[in-house]
Amino acid sequence: MLARLSIRDIVLIERLDLEFSNGLAVLTGETGAGKSILLDAFALALGGRGDASLVRHGADQGQVTAVFEIGKEHPAARILADNGLDADGEMILRRVQYGDGRTRAFINDQSVSVQTLKGIGATLVEIHGQHDERALVDAATHRRLLDAFAGLEKDVAAVESLWAARRTATTALDEHRAGMERAAREADYLRHASDELKKLAPKEGEETQLAARRTAMMQGEKIAGDLRDAQDAVSGHQSPIAALAAAVRRLERRAVSSPALVDPAVKAIDSAINALEEADQHLTVALAATDFDPLELERIEERLFALRAAARKYSTPVDGLAALAAKYAADVVMIDAGAEQLKKLEAAAAAADARYAAAAAKLSAARTKAADKLNRAVQAELAPLKLERAKFMTQVDSDAEAPGPEGIDRVEFWVQTNPGTRPGPMMKVASGGELSRFLLALKVVLSDRGSAPTLVFDEIDTGVGGAVADAIGARLARLAHRVQVMAVTHAPQVAARADQHLLISKDALDRGKRVVTRVNTLATLHRREEIARMLAGAEVTAEARAAADRLLEAAAA
Repeated sequence: MLARLSIRDIVLIERLDLEFSNGLAVLTGETGAGKSILLDAFALALGGRGDASLVRHGADQGQVTAVFEIGKEHPAARILADNGLDADGEMILRRVQYGDGRTRAFINDQSVSVQTLKGIGATLVEIHGQHDERALVDAATHRRLLDAFAGLEKDVAAVESLWAARRTATTALDEHRAGMERAAREADYLRHASDELKKLAPKEGEETQLAARRTAMMQGEKIAGDLRDAQDAVSGHQSPIAALAAAVRRLERRAVSSPALVDPAVKAIDSAINALEEADQHLTVALAATDFDPLELERIEERLFALRAAARKYSTPVDGLAALAAKYAADVVMIDAGAEQLKKLEAAAAAADARYAAAAAKLSAARTKAADKLNRAVQAELAPLKLERAKFMTQVDSDAEAPGPEGIDRVEFWVQTNPGTRPGPMMKVASGGELSRFLLALKVVLSDRGSAPTLVFDEIDTGVGGAVADAIGARLARLAHRVQVMAVTHAPQVAARADQHLLISKDALDRGKRVVTRVNTLATLHRREEIARMLAGAEVTAEARAAADRLLEAAAA
């Protein structure tokens, strides 16, 4: 429910903080006092359309904050969780309206899109007036209200699940059938291509490996001659190793008599001989690496040519040939074995369709039965609202040839305002005042099902009085036992039944240079005075106060 509403710098409202409780809250005041401003500000916090004209003259921006208390299972909490927003504790909706027309939206002090704010606001509050169509214009809303009245939400969820399974089975069947038809049109080509690629047996990455091996072999052939020349110089007939070894032996014989002179030279020559022998070993290894079979190079060339020719033929990269071969092979298998699979998929799709059709037909029957109960319940509320000659009808049009996720039914509320007139959709047939009363009757019947936790009625009692106004007040009070109700009213019979009475007025400031809207919560004595004003007009008489007392006493009884 709505717990608090704070408004800053919106039209004539400078600063306003209101607290609300359960039950029926009424807002009264003279025409032009600012009741519509209050509702426009509230709608702004719920995601309504912003407008630069809402910002109070002289201010850069306006702001509206609405604080709600909701349970963890409320749809708004789930929307918050789906958007990764904090859903613990109170839910604080805030909207900032700038003077240049821009707006910003926040939920629990986290920035959100206006659409997210609007979606959550719709689950928290419904605002209804004589010309407000939001709850009635969409036939899908009528279906959801009927389902909520009958407690069919689980049945609808089951039908939605069966619809999804039916769609999945049908999609699989359609894809398989399309694949078979495509494969059948190209059967000869597919068989030839599949056989050719199967013989070629391409492997992913094969081209890169073969090209690298071929490059290495061709480069090795070029440097092999240089490697042989180097090895001949190191260990061939021109090698200095034999002469160096003989020199070392002669020096070693002299080392006995002159070691200081000979030993360093002997060590250096030994190192040179060792280095030459190590170089010879490396050259031997390098030559072995460059040695290749010319037939292997020829085979590599032929394989690369075959792969690249196939890639050109089938208009695909060489690395795509393996996947293409697998696809062609699968298509051939589909041609050969697809008929059997087609039968299985057809049977699965037919079974899924039958399950959905049975559940949808059962749901349709339940809706038709519930529609009769809803009609009787709403009809019982019409006579006291001076609609005793009217008739309410819930049209359930079923079409098995036009199925959908929620079943095969189109539900729409119809009315007949007078005997002998043509019935039709409620939005088209009912006048503004009649529409408000039909809506109230519906809301009373559906108060604990299919309704937002806070309902706002904007002057739905306009144009009625006496017994009808009293009946409207009685129904608003009954409705307030189950949901929070706010009503903007000019009817004293409605105001007398309030649990909370808010008086909206205008005050002149700065010697009449500017006007601000005030809202005061009225105590019992002041309530009597306001109801007496509503009864009498400009001059409140003793008779009006006595009549106000009677209304308050009757409402409390």
